[in-house]
Amino acid sequence: MINPGEYFVEGDVAAAYGAIRAGCLFFAGYPITPASEITQAMAELLPRVGGKFLQMEDEIASISAIIGASWAGLKSMTATSGPGFSLMQENIGYAAMTETPIVIIDVQRAGPAIGQASRPAQGDVMQSRFGSHGDYETIVLSPNSVQEMFDLTVKAFNLSEIYRVPVIILSDAEVGHMMERLVVPERIEIVNRKIASNFQETMAYGENLVSAMGRFGDGLELMITGSTHRPDGTRDTGTPEVQENLVRRLVNKIEKNRSSIEEWEELYTEDAEILVISHGASSRPSKGAVIRARKEGIRAGFLRPRVLWPSPERRMIELDSRVKRVILPEMSLRGYRMELERIFHRKVDHLPKVGGVVPTVDEIFTKIRSASL
Repeated sequence: MINPGEYFVEGDVAAAYGAIRAGCLFFAGYPITPASEITQAMAELLPRVGGKFLQMEDEIASISAIIGASWAGLKSMTATSGPGFSLMQENIGYAAMTETPIVIIDVQRAGPAIGQASRPAQGDVMQSRFGSHGDYETIVLSPNSVQEMFDLTVKAFNLSEIYRVPVIILSDAEVGHMMERLVVPERIEIVNRKIASNFQETMAYGENLVSAMGRFGDGLELMITGSTHRPDGTRDTGTPEVQENLVRRLVNKIEKNRSSIEEWEELYTEDAEILVISHGASSRPSKGAVIRARKEGIRAGFLRPRVLWPSPERRMIELDSRVKRVILPEMSLRGYRMELERIFHRKVDHLPKVGGVVPTVDEIFTKIRSASL
């Protein structure tokens, strides 16, 4: 157990601490830079709390294992980086289709392919939302500190249990490997899934469009399939209404509850003419640049989505009517830009940096000052 108190750890280890405090009892993974420290920490921690750790032969096997463990009733997680995250995409879709609560941490590194294995990047933003085929929804969280690696891992488990959906933590090598103070509080809100006591409860969708979850070993006749299926799990790939009803519910259970999922930080937005939006490691110098701009009389504001998907669209639309320019610093040539341009209906001033290094305060401030002229 991770006791309340103060620790000095790196982000990857803080995520493992958060998983243990959230009640994770199963981890399957394959070592990959820069996420291997999560795997190592879980291997050390899980036996102490009665959990199970498996080092699998690859990332496909890893995500398959945590899906199976989740259906056995265990909170389950894996961790990886770009190449492994790509291998997991089919089963992320399978988890969405079968409504399996799992947590996946992607500690992003510079790509494509092997790329810069130990350097940070933010090129997996669109993949985290649209990487698997078909219509589905995931929830994607974006920590920017060691503390948030802990806090948002707990939140990821809670959201996955509430909405029965794969939740992705989109970290990066900078946040994963930085060393900072971590405070583990005395009280932490922990959400556990509603376990079905009979077969009918697995088909009873409440206001949030989620039913209680069956568990293998309890004697229920569960039918789990990645094919189109009826509410009772029966495979039915030939009836259009079955497919439409299923897919619409999978999407709507996130869309209709997004106000309960969205989370963001904002600063100086009440009178901002220039809005800087950033996420993950890039948000730290972005905030510093906005503070510097304010000191020099530039009306800049700062918005940081802690939840990237679903994006805080309503808040952005509210700000759209007031701001003249939107600046997006991030470690990607595309990243979050297309989503922001969809919401703001205008060209975003993109400040991409793809050399495996984080944008600097000076670089972002220069962009802000130029936009203010």
